[in-house]
Amino acid sequence: MSATATPFTFKKIAFDFKEITKAGLAISVVFSSIAGYLLGFGTDGNPESAFSWIKLFMLAVGGYCMVGASNAFNQVIEKDLDALMDRTKNRPVASGRMSPNQALFVASLLTIIGLILLYNVNQKSAMFGAISIFLYTSVYTPLKLYTPLSVFVGAFPGAIPFMLGWVAATNNFGIEAGTLFLIQFFWQFPHFWAIGWFLYDDYEKAGFFMLPTGKKDTSTALQTILYSVWLLVASMLPCLGYTGRLFISPVAAVIVFLLGLWMIFYAVKLYQLRTAKAARTLMLVSVSYISLLQLVYILDKFLR
Repeated sequence: MSATATPFTFKKIAFDFKEITKAGLAISVVFSSIAGYLLGFGTDGNPESAFSWIKLFMLAVGGYCMVGASNAFNQVIEKDLDALMDRTKNRPVASGRMSPNQALFVASLLTIIGLILLYNVNQKSAMFGAISIFLYTSVYTPLKLYTPLSVFVGAFPGAIPFMLGWVAATNNFGIEAGTLFLIQFFWQFPHFWAIGWFLYDDYEKAGFFMLPTGKKDTSTALQTILYSVWLLVASMLPCLGYTGRLFISPVAAVIVFLLGLWMIFYAVKLYQLRTAKAARTLMLVSVSYISLLQLVYILDKFLR
């Protein structure tokens, strides 16, 4: 063994686990699921939908496992491509710190644990968790090399977490869960196109098609604005009285409307400037937007 070999320590294992599961992304997804759960519990008067710390815990850990598994499978599939890009070349598999077989073991174990936990929440939650992993690893990941439509496909698993929380709380997929899905579905496009814009050169090294036209052009910028508008419309639906037991007060609706205008403003700035800085700003705004929107929905439920 070389004297310069990296020691096998708990700190190293923890770091690689964080990297292969993309902990930052996974935690944000878990937050969306928890938000959906808090919105859903107790809405139908059914004792089964009463608040449960145990159910919330299983949802959070199970959700993290499912997202972590998807990311681990993705890093095995794209290990050679990840090695070409600056932002991904130091990932555990791409850098060689973790073998593909080790990563597959981690991904498989996380899948099993996640499905068991979500199944114990309810069967629908486990089903949507399984669908999310399948779409992300088997459809979205390979399509990234061939067509910008990969972002459309990837928006489906990306939109599941918010809805999943409602399903976990109520064991029901109806207009309420569908509305939460729609909100996070439309949010995916300005968010990921902003990322695709400011990381365009890096993605190009691996041959990934992330922007709708494949270029940083007028059409891409216009579509980013359009989907930001659709996001605003979807986010306002709960104030109109057509989304069942999911609704927000007029005060919350005003706040949500202003948040939507905030997103659209920075989408327009991207159209005007077409710079990496403008795209990065839109990405950061989009992350803040979805978190603030979910907090407004939750606070409105408990304060009105």
